[in-house]
Amino acid sequence: MTRWTADQLPTVTGTTVVITGATGGIGLVTARELARAGATVVLAARNVDKAHQAVADMRGDFVVRQLDVADLDSVRAFARSYTGDIDILINNAGVMDIPAARTAQGLDVQTATNYFGPFLLTNLLLPRLTDRVVTVSSQLHRFGKLHLDDLDWRSHKYSGLAVYESSKLAVVLFSLELQRRLTAAGSTVRSIVAHPGIARTGLVSHSPLGFINRVPIFVQNAEQGALPLLYAATQDVPGNAYVGPDGLFSFTGYPLVRKPSRAGQNPAVAKRLWRATAALVDIGA
Repeated sequence: MTRWTADQLPTVTGTTVVITGATGGIGLVTARELARAGATVVLAARNVDKAHQAVADMRGDFVVRQLDVADLDSVRAFARSYTGDIDILINNAGVMDIPAARTAQGLDVQTATNYFGPFLLTNLLLPRLTDRVVTVSSQLHRFGKLHLDDLDWRSHKYSGLAVYESSKLAVVLFSLELQRRLTAAGSTVRSIVAHPGIARTGLVSHSPLGFINRVPIFVQNAEQGALPLLYAATQDVPGNAYVGPDGLFSFTGYPLVRKPSRAGQNPAVAKRLWRATAALVDIGA
């Protein structure tokens, strides 16, 4: 079986890519490789100085724009100010297993970063999207439990890891319902989910799961972890594809279209989740 790598990226000159969370880790690798392949890469970053520094020595066409994906006001401001078409939107920004905290709108920070913000951003930018949206999930979505009456974790006990798992399951279901809506509308835009397996980045550095970075058999570097995102962004995969590493348990390896959990393939729950989220972020369902 052919192992797909970044060396096989097609030329994407003339393509505009907006990517969140690209100041480090797999997001930065993804941005670098897409720029190398000819894309104009818009880094939508909470810390614009850090974003400028991250790409200062890289070759390619980079644009830095301010966006705090956890802050819905910031998401709306970014969408209002953006002009021109977007070929590919990559919802990559994420946090994992962090202490309970609330955003400026009073939402759970972890869920807002991983799911509410990307949901709103995608919906607001959808009229400008021409090709696809790639949203990053995790194999840990398989352990996620959704509380449709409490998406914001107000009545259920907060657990950093449980909230992370739930937010990543929500991402998978979001893609399912988004693709259904796109298809029903006759749109050629595709919604795709990608996950990096277990990549050695700063995401889990503060978590009890951080020990996994010291177990080479279970973890790969950021270069390898970015491959599913690059594959999902550039290859001819079907709508609502779930792209992850091809290795055991999809922890490591090369990009392969796989299947999410059974819970992530439930269209009825996906529709209910969409309606509940739309109400929470105050956007039409």
